[in-house]
Amino acid sequence: MIRFEQVAKRYPGGREALSELSVSVRKGEMAFLTGHSGAGKSTILKLIALIERPTRGQVIINGQNTNGISRRQIPAFRRRIGMVFQDHKLLYDRTVLDNVGLPLVVQGIGHREIGRRVRAALDQVGLLGKEKIFPVALSTGEQQRVGIARAVVSKPDLLIADEPTGNLDPELSLEIMNLFQRFNDVGVTLLIASHDHSLIERLGKRRITLASGRLLSNGLAEGPGV
Repeated sequence: MIRFEQVAKRYPGGREALSELSVSVRKGEMAFLTGHSGAGKSTILKLIALIERPTRGQVIINGQNTNGISRRQIPAFRRRIGMVFQDHKLLYDRTVLDNVGLPLVVQGIGHREIGRRVRAALDQVGLLGKEKIFPVALSTGEQQRVGIARAVVSKPDLLIADEPTGNLDPELSLEIMNLFQRFNDVGVTLLIASHDHSLIERLGKRRITLASGRLLSNGLAEGPGV
């Protein structure tokens, strides 16, 4: 599902965020990216979503080499990827329904179908009935759930998350991770950047560890990922 082949990413000014990185995540797998601040976790997620492009090497998502995707093709490519952020990135002047339904509006889906899909996504994250509420009236944990509902409303094959529990207490963090586990249980591939080592250990999932833009451990007992 995800394959990095000798990927390097150098930013203007000379800082190299990734160096000769080769790692992969299997279809249907749930894995975590760990490492110190600045290790390259967020850069990997940005390359997957084509927010950034590699300086060298190849990023292959679901069999498609992203080097061959034009700027015009990026929106269609991103429809297959759900993205969850630490700071939610919600529109606070729009209702929960409008926030969750935004990806479907962009796709040109009809109003009635948007309502049906949004309610289904909110039901999955335990927020059904709060469609007309504005995000400011929700708790931090509920706002993160809205962000997750927005990420899954298009039924993506792949879900990536950048420190999704960074602002949450341990109990809420576990609730969010259990939500991710439920999506994984129905076949969604997940790659989550997190520094919460105790929570990762509790979940018992694969841990891909980075150090200064290089792969320290791929989290596998033997051999590379598939």
